Amino acid sequence: MPNNTSLDLAALEELLQQGAVRTLFQPIYDIAKQHVLGFEALSRGVTGSNIELPDRLFSLASAHGRLSELELLCREKAIARFVEQDLPGKLFINVSPNTLLDPSHPKGETLHLVEKYGLAANRVVIEVTEQDKVDDGFLLLKTIEHYRQLGFKIAIDDLGAGYSGLKQWSELRPDFVKVDRYFIDHCDQSIVKREFLKSIIELAKVTNTSVIAEGIERLEELSLLEKLGIEHAQGFLLARPAHQPPVILDAAQVMQLKLRPQGEYSEMTMSVGLLAQIESAIDQATRCKDAHKRFEQNKLLMSLAVIDAQQQPVGLLHRDQLTEVFAAPYGHALYAKKPVTELMDKQPLIVNENAKLDVVSKQITEQEFDIRRHIIVTRDDRYLGLAPLRDILKHITEEKIRHAQHANPLTMLPGNVAINEAIEQRLKAHHTFSLAYVDLNHFKQFNDLYGYASGDSVIKLLADVTVQVCSQSKCFVGHIGGDDFMVVFDGTDAEHLCHQIINQFELQSKAFFTSEHVEAGGYWATNREGQKQFVPLLTLSIGLVRPDLESCNNSHQVAALATDAKKEAKRYRNSYLFVCNRRKPAAPVVRIKSQAQECLV
Repeated sequence: MPNNTSLDLAALEELLQQGAVRTLFQPIYDIAKQHVLGFEALSRGVTGSNIELPDRLFSLASAHGRLSELELLCREKAIARFVEQDLPGKLFINVSPNTLLDPSHPKGETLHLVEKYGLAANRVVIEVTEQDKVDDGFLLLKTIEHYRQLGFKIAIDDLGAGYSGLKQWSELRPDFVKVDRYFIDHCDQSIVKREFLKSIIELAKVTNTSVIAEGIERLEELSLLEKLGIEHAQGFLLARPAHQPPVILDAAQVMQLKLRPQGEYSEMTMSVGLLAQIESAIDQATRCKDAHKRFEQNKLLMSLAVIDAQQQPVGLLHRDQLTEVFAAPYGHALYAKKPVTELMDKQPLIVNENAKLDVVSKQITEQEFDIRRHIIVTRDDRYLGLAPLRDILKHITEEKIRHAQHANPLTMLPGNVAINEAIEQRLKAHHTFSLAYVDLNHFKQFNDLYGYASGDSVIKLLADVTVQVCSQSKCFVGHIGGDDFMVVFDGTDAEHLCHQIINQFELQSKAFFTSEHVEAGGYWATNREGQKQFVPLLTLSIGLVRPDLESCNNSHQVAALATDAKKEAKRYRNSYLFVCNRRKPAAPVVRIKSQAQECLV
């Protein structure tokens, strides 16, 4: 009678022959931007068999010399299913280092597979697990570099759980590191784990590596990770592996996970490109003595960008560093004829010209750059100019002060001035947009019955709900005052998002009423005439308009269209979204009187 191992081997053989591997996908989320970064492909054996789970499946294949064959099959299935489902973001594929180093493992097969299924190589992340012991580290390094040159991204999986740890990170220079679940599990209750995570985050900043926390199962873990600054997360708390995984982090999840609201305030800041100073760069082959001459010819010049043959920046040379080296004994003799790459800063901050100043400011403060330095500004990945850090921080400080002056003190959302500016910017740029006027119904009666503190809490709730829903799309949320809000939508999903705002607000606002009032659907109150009337629970009226850019000349005309639409929405007893078909401002009314008639023109 065959033993279990023989049966499992037979099942493995059948699986390999029939290609019966199943692929599940688990989302990896960018919790800072609240969208999907990509998906990790997870392979499973035949359902109900002893080799269904990956541990048994891969250990059996490894023990009997079939690991390379199995991994290639899993890789092809993952790529095919990823493309078939048209999943967004990146595809993370697990690869054993020992498989990569196996002489019998086919070379170039991964590139062949992505070309076969029409998937760009830069959307594929090769996950190299740290748990396997690697005898030939140099050969592994060469292999990984080969993958990188082909366009693939590299990740270290299970960081902190295996053999080589930080050494492997240092040598492989991965794009991503995935922290092992051991350090995530109850990290909110362990000082040691918390300090380890802080160290990983700091190291990631220095090496320009993205950190992914995997195995998150508790809300407290996610909350701590977000506070520590980890932006990418994966785990059962967010989504389990599935054949057809979720492709968005919807508003309900954002609320349930208690993630920070992602209000769109950055549009009120200027782009860094406006501060770029056009200064010619030097080639990476330039000798130090020639760069020194450039600095001597222009005493105001503090930094020089260093570029390659494709005009892409590779470093930044600072005047004071070069001067200090040349002033040292034998410094001039030692470095005069050497290329500037010997002395340049090899990890300068490089940003696209369209990056907003507040985003750049965050990068500057996170990486602790010297305030005297410059950052490199690019256009289409090519060198454009240099922006002084002082100017960037000066402008962002001025803008934050300005924003605070005009923000609503209750919700801290941008007020009327900022709302008008947001509309004017789009009109001036001829950028199509929609404007929604959001207003609470029955708010005065609620305020009178439940008190001003509850009234303020309801207004804050409406602000939070609106910001959270609108975080899915590019929107600008403003608070006019009282219970009135305006939302500027740049996408085509304005109606859908307005309905979500209504649904989420109605659901959450019930918490402010007594259970009796919720069950009755309202309450009795005295109106201004002293008469008793039944007042429904809080509802929303939203007027939505898509202004005609040719006819609307200013923000006041657009706001008037939205106000009229809101008035129409308030004619209904329940929450209502009124989409205004009128896109042009009303023509001025001129009264012409005659003996026979009075006409409106």
